[in-house]
Amino acid sequence: MIKQLSKSSIEVWTGLKQRLWLERRVLITSSTVAACIILLRCTGLLQSWEWAALDWFFRLRPSPPVDDRILIVGIEEENLQKYGWPIPDRVMAQLLQKLHSKKPRAIGLDIYRDLPQEPGYAELQKAFANIPNIVGIEKLKDKTSDGVLAPPALSQRKQVGFNNVVIDADGKVRRSLLYSWVDNKLHTSFSLHLALIYLKAEGIEPQAAKGTNYLQLGKTVFKPFESKDGGYVRTDDKGYQILGNFRKPSIGFRKISMRDVLENKIPQDWVRDRIVLIGSTASSLKDFFYTPYTSDLVKSAQPIPGVELQANFLGQILTAAQSGQGTIAVWSDSIEWLWILVWSWLGAILIWRSRSVASSILILFLAGTSLIACAYLAFLAYWWIPVIPPLLALVGSATVITAYIAQLKEELKRSKEFLQNVINAIPDPVFVKDKQHRWIVLNQAYCQFLGYPFNTLIEKTDYDFFPSHEADIFWQQDELVFQSAKPTENEERFTDAWGTTHLIATKRSLHTDAAGNVFLVGVIRDITERKRLEEDLKRTAAELVRYNTELKLSQDRLRHLAYHDSLTGLPNRKLFYEQLSQSLEWAAQNERLLALLFLDLDGFKQINDTQGHDMGDLLLQGVADRLTNCLRSSDTVSRLGGDEFTVILPIIKSVSDVTRVADKIIDAITQPFVLNGQTINVTISIGISLFPLNGDEMNALIKNADAAMYRAKQQGKNKYEFS
Repeated sequence: MIKQLSKSSIEVWTGLKQRLWLERRVLITSSTVAACIILLRCTGLLQSWEWAALDWFFRLRPSPPVDDRILIVGIEEENLQKYGWPIPDRVMAQLLQKLHSKKPRAIGLDIYRDLPQEPGYAELQKAFANIPNIVGIEKLKDKTSDGVLAPPALSQRKQVGFNNVVIDADGKVRRSLLYSWVDNKLHTSFSLHLALIYLKAEGIEPQAAKGTNYLQLGKTVFKPFESKDGGYVRTDDKGYQILGNFRKPSIGFRKISMRDVLENKIPQDWVRDRIVLIGSTASSLKDFFYTPYTSDLVKSAQPIPGVELQANFLGQILTAAQSGQGTIAVWSDSIEWLWILVWSWLGAILIWRSRSVASSILILFLAGTSLIACAYLAFLAYWWIPVIPPLLALVGSATVITAYIAQLKEELKRSKEFLQNVINAIPDPVFVKDKQHRWIVLNQAYCQFLGYPFNTLIEKTDYDFFPSHEADIFWQQDELVFQSAKPTENEERFTDAWGTTHLIATKRSLHTDAAGNVFLVGVIRDITERKRLEEDLKRTAAELVRYNTELKLSQDRLRHLAYHDSLTGLPNRKLFYEQLSQSLEWAAQNERLLALLFLDLDGFKQINDTQGHDMGDLLLQGVADRLTNCLRSSDTVSRLGGDEFTVILPIIKSVSDVTRVADKIIDAITQPFVLNGQTINVTISIGISLFPLNGDEMNALIKNADAAMYRAKQQGKNKYEFS
């Protein structure tokens, strides 16, 4: 069993190596295309396309439920018309007091308040002092501005977070900034500061992830964004950034107007234990940002207000900390490159094995759709894996292989024409098949042998003309050569167009032209007559073997008759003398004792006379069986004639061994014989002579044993006597 499994494994491995060898050009070509795409990816030329794919996945993703942990209080155009801009400090203080009275877990003021906005500055400062869970904003200085300071009262209590936003080259926000270092000082973002207040009440405190300096909140480790993550290339990764996970603008969060809050038109349960964000939503203030939801295939969506952007950042942090989901993970460079290589290989192999324009287009479309579906399903599981590079690799490899196949077809055409001219000059039937087992070249001898014209056979397979059992064998033999690339020669049955079955010998071999096209060439010889002669010879040889066997059996039978008693089957007098001579010679050489026993039935003549010779014969047979059964296999029992028997004991240690055998024989013979329903009782007298004690040559031993047997009879029978 193990040997068969080992052989099967070797065959599978050999077939795999052969397939890889035959398709090495396809693999090399697809690997080259993948390498080019990877280089193109590293230049950053595909970055904007990858961003577009990511945005598309965001828009396709099912909308999650409204995040009711966050309430946005928007300052709308009508609020500006009523209260003016900037909103006076008194109005802002009233807004904060009303919200605080409804017991929110935290209040985020996404409005700059670095300067007094009279009237009501003192009232606002008092509100800042009396509301412990309020967080204000500041803008850190960067390359484009000097920044905006936080409200002094909140800054002193360290209840401030920055609202700086990282914007990609296409003007969209796809990343969230959690921490930033400015002038060697660590600053916390507005959204993270609010999230920490909310999570503290849930028993979740920030800590360093095990073995790293990464931020861990609850179930999630926030791995910092790196410059080559996802579809990015050489991107600024300063500070502590993470990839953003955005909600659909229209249904992401609960929203209410500042005026409704001031007029007490807000439900209590919208605020209690929630995070309230206050910020501008008026279009005239131009505090808007573009996100993955900004553009659409049908229409251009509107950018979202800055306060809603902060709500997205905040909601992502809360979800990640509480449920372990929400942060978008990416692959390492090596896995991305392998991903691109696999799709490049797949595109090349699918097109290579298709060889049909229509099927190639369909296969390519299905493969591309599968790639996008895989990436989309991964995105639903919060993984951003490349789409554009593997898609380009898939299409690029398919295009290159398509051009290569076109070249091969042209080369194949020329090769077929050349082969046709060559094999037509060969008198034996010759066929040439492609890897699909179709005849692509046939000589006239093959067409005549099969009985069909060339045009009927070309581009067909064995199954179109031969019985299925013959076609199966041809297919298996062809495939074996394709897999192993080793020439074979097989004997097969071949039924022609007239129904005549021939015995043929087919030699198959694999050939490759300059363009890499693989052909199977078969040369046929009709061996029907030769096989007939071989069968005749086999029959003659079989007859001779049978005759020899019968002769040997006859000789064996004659020899057995010559050396054995015909009645009992025991060795006869002739064989007895041969056995005794050999046993004596061995005993003399090895200085061992040998015993010769002469046995004679007591009263046998009377039984023979009264019961008949048939009964006497049965008795002799029974005696022979009992003697044989009670002796060792090395001992020899013989019948000299009549009721006289002999026993040779060639290997004995002492005289006591002989007496035990003699007693055993007497006990066995004295047991009643039941013959043809009659009970016969008989006894036996035994004479014993020992070598070398009673003689050192055969005749002396025989004479002494015979004399001892007669003494046993004279002394009362049914006993034994030694010489």
